[in-house]
Amino acid sequence: MDLVLIDALEVDTVIGVYDWERTITQTLRLDLELGTDIRPAAAGDDIAQTLDYAAISERIAGFAEAHQFALVETFAERLAEILRAEFAIAWLRLTVRKPGAVAAASAVGVSIERGTRPGDI
Repeated sequence: MDLVLIDALEVDTVIGVYDWERTITQTLRLDLELGTDIRPAAAGDDIAQTLDYAAISERIAGFAEAHQFALVETFAERLAEILRAEFAIAWLRLTVRKPGAVAAASAVGVSIERGTRPGDI
């Protein structure tokens, strides 16, 4: 399996458990590894045969703008479900970081893997 990467994608959203967090937008930083086979795209030099990282990034930004969650965990889980369904992604690793959430840390967050890597069955 090959991986399409999207590193340090920043999106703004309403997220947090405290009342004051529900009144502002905050920036989340996302890293994605998306499992696919890039050989067909490479053979034909055809973006339609691979995962279009620009389209995926736009979808993520739209998702972040349209939804509000208390937990980073919920944001990650729902986003992973949507990406896998809409872009036919067999496996992904998604890391969501919330910078500034804890004063002594540069960021806090979660990293999840969803789907099955070919060969892991």
